[in-house]
Amino acid sequence: MNTAVATPTHASFPVPEFGRSADGMAVARIGDAAYAMIPKAKGGHFLCSSWRLTKPLSDWKRCDFYGHGGDLADGAAFRAFVQEQAEHQGEKAALGRQELRAHTSTPWGPSQGAVRYGEGVVFHSTSGHGGLHLAADRNAKVHPLLREPGGWYEEDAAWAAVAVAWPDLFTGHERRQAEETLRHSWPDAWEAIHGRKLKPGESHIRDGEAFARDHADDWVVISAIYSDHQPGFTEVIATRGGCRDPQAEERRFLVPSGEYKVDRFGFVIDDVRHAIYDGLSSFIGWRGRAGG
Repeated sequence: MNTAVATPTHASFPVPEFGRSADGMAVARIGDAAYAMIPKAKGGHFLCSSWRLTKPLSDWKRCDFYGHGGDLADGAAFRAFVQEQAEHQGEKAALGRQELRAHTSTPWGPSQGAVRYGEGVVFHSTSGHGGLHLAADRNAKVHPLLREPGGWYEEDAAWAAVAVAWPDLFTGHERRQAEETLRHSWPDAWEAIHGRKLKPGESHIRDGEAFARDHADDWVVISAIYSDHQPGFTEVIATRGGCRDPQAEERRFLVPSGEYKVDRFGFVIDDVRHAIYDGLSSFIGWRGRAGG
């Protein structure tokens, strides 16, 4: 039996359908877009999507979905994501973006399709990439720390500069993505725009800079391999501050494999707990060296 439930929302937004798939997954549909909350092998869930699944939600299966849209904490997070997508679709429709054909050369190749966001703001797609192009007067309003002289802003990250300069042309979801992109990729510009310093945890780049300062004199792992010679241990190569200069001094250490978990910026050797290792190495490059 199809257990799809329509969730009331603002009249201008598409109404999501929620239900359970044939194999018990939480699923949802917004117009042509389909989403599923996929169980992970070791617990937890992640998001998957699909397009134009016309059959009832109760007939959907895992094989109908593709990709990995990020981890989901729980069912509430899944519903919140779907609701945000519904609002995004509704706002995008209200913005009245227009598709057009444009015989234009872009930094990524010939334009194969274009969407006008507003006068002087056009998104171009190509065979391999895409991005926004701004007319000169529009480009002049982009913050100097983010401005591209030619007015081309690629779709992966640089587009955020356009959304910050011209927020009225973007949905709330897009504006939030743009703000997050600036924090993580261009923290200097974000701080200049907002007039404050980013706090720890607010920017990947700022956090990476702090890690580098805090561990400049520590041994930080640059390579690791399960040890063939010391069962239960991971053999690692480390340099001061994680420096990858070929001239940097390298040392090997043994770390209990259950303990070896690398965070975003690297694994720091504990001089007290992790002994320097000069025994037989599982690294091909160390075999034949003195002590290796």
